[in-house]
Formats: sequence, C-alpha cells, structure tokens
Amino acid sequence: MTSMNVDVILPCLDEAEALPRVLSRLPSGYRAIVVDNGSTDGSADVARAHGAMVVTEPRKGFGSACAAGVAAATADIVAFCDADASMDPLELTMLVDRVSSGRVDLALGRRRPTGAGAWAPHAHFANIVLAFLMRRATGYRLHDLGPMRAMHRDALVALDLQDRRSGYPLEMVLAAHRAGWSVDESDIGYAQRIGDSKVTGTLRGTVNAVKDMSRLLRRYRNEARGRVVAPGPVADATGPVTAAAPPERPADPASDPTRAAGVRS
Repeated sequence: MTSMNVDVILPCLDEAEALPRVLSRLPSGYRAIVVDNGSTDGSADVARAHGAMVVTEPRKGFGSACAAGVAAATADIVAFCDADASMDPLELTMLVDRVSSGRVDLALGRRRPTGAGAWAPHAHFANIVLAFLMRRATGYRLHDLGPMRAMHRDALVALDLQDRRSGYPLEMVLAAHRAGWSVDESDIGYAQRIGDSKVTGTLRGTVNAVKDMSRLLRRYRNEARGRVVAPGPVADATGPVTAAAPPERPADPASDPTRAAGVRS
C-alpha cells in the first residue's frame, strides 16, 4: 500500500551524507519530515534539496526531535525512521499496512543486522537487556526498542508522551500498554550507518540512553503497583491478535538495566 499519505518523521543531527540515500528510498505517498536538531553540516539544506519538509528543533534530545515532528505532521498515519541510512525506508510499508488495516495500533521494526559492524556490541547488549525488561513490564512479545515504527497520529498525540531524551521510544511502548494498544513487531534489515552515531555509537551515549530508559521503567513499575494493568493485546507478523501474558514484577536489582548490563556511569 504505497499510494496512501503517510508522514515519516526523521530526527536528524548532522546526517547530510546519509540523507540523500534515505530520502530517495521513501515509498510513493510518504512525506519526509526531517527534524533538524542542531546540525552543523548543512543537513537541513540537503533535506530541502531532496524534497523533504524541514522542521528546526533547537531543544536537544531525540525525544524533542520526535515531538517536533509529530507536531508538524498532518497525515493520519505517522512513521518514524532514523536518518542515518541504517534502515531502508521502503520497509516502512510493511508496518504502515498493518496499522492502516486496523490489525494493530503500533507496528514496530525488529532490527536484524545485514552485515558486520551494523550494531555496536555494547549497544546491542543494552538493547537486549532493555527489551527483556520491557517484556516483563508490559507482556508484549517484543525483542527490540527499534526506532522504525508506525501508528495513527491522533492516537499517538493522545498518549501525551513527555520524554524529550533517549527514552522516547520506550515511553511510547509503555504508554501504549497503559492505553491498551495492540502491538507487534516484524523483521527489518539493519545496516552499518553512514557517519557517526550520536547516541549508541559510543559507550557514553549508550549509558545515557540506558539511564533514561531505566528511569522510565522504574516509574512505570511503581505506578503499576498502585493499579491493575490489563495485559496489552499483542500480535505477531503472522498470527492473530492475542492477549499478552500478565507482566511479571522483577526484583529491583535485576530490573536496573545499568546493573544488568554491567554499566557504570
């Protein structure tokens, strides 16, 4: 389904080299909203030259860029994708189709490396730990906190996400669970990015991301103690929607990703 209107939000910080490839791979009918989050390499000019809508967000942070993109979007369905060419935007159609058909409320891409160097070992391990804790908190059968995703814009706005740092993708899943959304994931390719990563490409960036997400998980767990959380409906790419298993409540030491990953700040 490539003829429908979809807004694709691309948070951007110094991605001038990668943007031409990313923007040229967008499916027909998908509008690129490149959110420039303080680039100094001319990323905004490159994006405009390749037909993208450019939004300037001076407040630093991945979540700030995502929120600015959502505010600028007007399509019924919004999607997110990294601007570093590590993912193929053509694969967005699989996610969008499941949302537009009403099968799920939130479709996620599960990253599968397509070559050596695609995923830094420390970032991959941190993702595994965080995904495990996310499954225990929500019951969703998810294995990745990947940035490629699609959902209805109005429903996303209603979640009222507040994180403006690295925790935005996780907060979206936790808020979706609280709202009773159906969620699934499907495999997408994950290649070595063009340029340097600003978040998980360094140990320090990974630690900061883990801290942001750990904070969200602790808060969600504490809130869950005071209320009954209905298990979120879950789908996989080949099966019907089913109810998720009730979330387990991990002990505090094991539920801190910074400890589980052996990371020190």
